[in-house]
Amino acid sequence: MAQRPSVKGVADIVALIDGLRTVTGRARLTWYLAFGGLFLDAYANAALSAGLGPMTDQMELSSTEISVLTATAPFLAIIFNPVGGWLATRIGRVPPLLLAKVFAVAGALLAAFAGDFTTVWFGRVLVGVAYGIDFAVAMALLAEYTPKASSGRLNLWQAVWYCATTGNLLLALGFYNLDVGQDIWRYSLGSAGVIAAVLLVLQWLYLVESPTWLASKGRLEEAVKNLRRIYGIEATADTTGAEAKAVAAKPAIGMRHAGLLFKGEYLPRTLLSSAISLGQGMQYFAVGWYLPVISLTIFGESFEKATIGSMVFNAVGIVGGLASAYFGRRMGLRMSSAYGFGGVFVALVVMGLTFGKAPLVIAFCLPVLFILCHSAGPGANGKSIAALSYSSDVRALGTGVTGMIGSFGSVIGLYAFPQIKEGLGLGHTFLVLSVVPLLGMVTCLAIKWDPTKADASPDDEAHGPQQAQQGQQERGSRDTAVTP
Repeated sequence: MAQRPSVKGVADIVALIDGLRTVTGRARLTWYLAFGGLFLDAYANAALSAGLGPMTDQMELSSTEISVLTATAPFLAIIFNPVGGWLATRIGRVPPLLLAKVFAVAGALLAAFAGDFTTVWFGRVLVGVAYGIDFAVAMALLAEYTPKASSGRLNLWQAVWYCATTGNLLLALGFYNLDVGQDIWRYSLGSAGVIAAVLLVLQWLYLVESPTWLASKGRLEEAVKNLRRIYGIEATADTTGAEAKAVAAKPAIGMRHAGLLFKGEYLPRTLLSSAISLGQGMQYFAVGWYLPVISLTIFGESFEKATIGSMVFNAVGIVGGLASAYFGRRMGLRMSSAYGFGGVFVALVVMGLTFGKAPLVIAFCLPVLFILCHSAGPGANGKSIAALSYSSDVRALGTGVTGMIGSFGSVIGLYAFPQIKEGLGLGHTFLVLSVVPLLGMVTCLAIKWDPTKADASPDDEAHGPQQAQQGQQERGSRDTAVTP
């Protein structure tokens, strides 16, 4: 009978997970349930845009009220991304995810049955809180669930985002054909609440706390138990070693420790993930602001044709999001981001120079190129590279801070560039915006860190060179692809 491996700390947990060749059964279920929260975040964001026109007509919303509703969720995410990271660091990964679903259900129902602007806005506030908490924590949990050989699959969240957006547009189109009239926005927002309620029940029943987080808190017995529950790995907790005692005595990481992300070996990692998140947020939400206009120009003025046009653009995003996992594995997250930023830069420059002059076919292909390069590169990589760059004790805090910076980019994209458009025109706005992916590409080329190409994981590094070498040796056979 083979001797069970002994678990003395985080590095041992990481080595056992990274040594897996395949992930099946409950491990696969928990992986997809964590991803389900990201689907909900995207769906809830798309739910508002899909029904914004009918809502505007029914409630007679002003342009200011429309702007406030549009930016509420990303603005709240600026605050609640780091709050979610702090909660996940202190109380675990699963409780904040469940809390986020409660906020999502309440917010969706409140908005769907609202009779005035204020009630709709308050519902979107709750949705923004859920969005901020869930995204930061889900990426950290997914990183800890996933063997390193399969870390590129974290990028699939981008494809999930576009799938959710397309699904909501398809549902809106179905309600449109059922002749629900201007109440179509209520069905769109309410359906997000139904999805949130289903996810709340499933995550409560089946999600299991991260063994890596438990080990980082010195709770080795629970960590070993969850290794067995998730992966079927039989191990023994060694709670008598010096490492376990040191972890148990270590003070908890809190918001006041955010400065750790900007010191030592973490500084370039934080700068890189923040630059990618900020750049992708700015370029997507700025150009995304104009995609409905482009869709109307190409596909016609009716709600039905414009919705189908938007679905075509989102379908390209699904393709790019799926491709991002491949490119991230082949080139690394850093270089795939650099190439993606480069493609977006070219698309924006050509869009700016040819705006109003190019044939419709070219006018259609340029935003397709933009979305493809964005979703296959930086659109996915900012959050993935953050989740993989930090040791478990600061991982959720790191993803939270990076998410906050990305949300700043979203707000800037939603507000600043429409203002530039008013002064310079749409063509020149694209040219001004092209500076964003150019700076993103330069940053990716200048900072050499890439967690998918590193010899040791951040948790190995946290325990010194000897532990890092041991972890690398234990994962020597990990070049076989893992299928979550």
